[in-house]
Amino acid sequence: MSADIVSPEHRSKIMSMIKGKNTRPEMVVRSVCHEMGLRYRLYRKDLPGKPDLVFPKHRLCIFVHGCFWHRHPDCKYAYTPKSRLDFWQPKLAKNVERDADAQQALHTLGWRVAIIWECHTKNREFLRNEIRKIFGLRA
Repeated sequence: MSADIVSPEHRSKIMSMIKGKNTRPEMVVRSVCHEMGLRYRLYRKDLPGKPDLVFPKHRLCIFVHGCFWHRHPDCKYAYTPKSRLDFWQPKLAKNVERDADAQQALHTLGWRVAIIWECHTKNREFLRNEIRKIFGLRA
């Protein structure tokens, strides 16, 4: 195991700046949905997993997942850190497990669930097409 190059206090400050809400990828998805005339609610606490965007009219929940944190399969951004594997592997696996549990609970309640990955938000036209597919809309 290699030593961290910053103090624990500084590392804590760095990690505390990682946002859980209103992230850049979420803002891009919201913007595209709004442009497409799709209206939504944010972070409904009464739903499992507090989905990022909720479309009650469509009984649809969208989660905007960071590729690293939620382990996007076959994505270059979902790399595995080379140090502290004993810390990172269980942490990341727990995120994936929590995601699956929330999705299953939403399905049980009669909601459809869609995932939009962070890497898909880097190209707005690709994202627009993904959203069209999710809603069954034509181009």
